[in-house]
Amino acid sequence: MVTPGASVQRWRRGAPARPKRKEMASKATQAILLQDVEKLGRKGDVVHVAAGYMRNYLGPRKLAEAATDARVAEVERQAEQRRRHEAQGEEQARDMAHTLNRTVLTIKRRAGTEDRLYGSVTSTDISDAIWKARRMRVDRRKVELDEPIKTLGSHRVQLTVWGDV
Repeated sequence: MVTPGASVQRWRRGAPARPKRKEMASKATQAILLQDVEKLGRKGDVVHVAAGYMRNYLGPRKLAEAATDARVAEVERQAEQRRRHEAQGEEQARDMAHTLNRTVLTIKRRAGTEDRLYGSVTSTDISDAIWKARRMRVDRRKVELDEPIKTLGSHRVQLTVWGDV
């Protein structure tokens, strides 16, 4: 006579035992993020993620790649190089800001009565004048004008050279 559940026991006899939940939870892999991933990390970070998350989500979407020893060393080298480059860029930006603080620009425009300009002086005009005077490239979006200059006279203009410089 066959007891209920006997067929299940016979089927499992030859199959390998399934891993326990605790064993499955410990199978995390390392991944190097190729892009910023919300709630996980920024580009270039080495993170621990579940194998399935890496295999089914991060990998196919090209958000991360498997972390090998050589690849981790390469990412760390690139991060160090990036930090040195940023430090050098900040130093150059401070020199540029010091030079621009001493710069006085004269922009010629036609004016009407009551010292009003016919047009206006925009951030593009200011960045072009800086290029002509000092041969320094300043992006027009870095020139901070509340509104275009429409009157004659002296005006102070704020520039964002790099980051918070």
